[in-house]
Amino acid sequence: MAFLSSMNIVASGLTAQQLRLDVVGENVTNSTTTRVENGEGAYRRKMVVFEARTGRDGFRRAMARASTGMVPDGQVAGGVQVTQIVEDPSPMKLVYDPTHPDANEDGYVEMPNVDMVKEIADAMAASQAYAANVTMLNTMKTVVTDGLQIGR
Repeated sequence: MAFLSSMNIVASGLTAQQLRLDVVGENVTNSTTTRVENGEGAYRRKMVVFEARTGRDGFRRAMARASTGMVPDGQVAGGVQVTQIVEDPSPMKLVYDPTHPDANEDGYVEMPNVDMVKEIADAMAASQAYAANVTMLNTMKTVVTDGLQIGR
């Protein structure tokens, strides 16, 4: 049915925003981590990169999809997908603490480039986008339920 592709689009948004919230949580958790597992210095902030999947096709394919209610082979429904999780290249913060075990010879510790204001704003935006997708899913559920009531 055609509404299934709409559900796939909304589901892709829910999945993408959940991953974005997970990455924000990882950034907040590691906001004071001065040593990573492989020993390359302090933790680097991570960011999620999204890519739109348009799902648009030619008129003939759109008509075939509408008449059968199925997505033709090789055709991707629209939505969003996460293409990668990248590290923020912004510089690390240097904090003077000569007693810290990771301090350099000058007494400075390299701290993560995590800015809590950015993380909170990113979490709020992801949460709002997630809520919008849930609202869309509930709206689709109502439309389908009302459509089924017509036949009674």
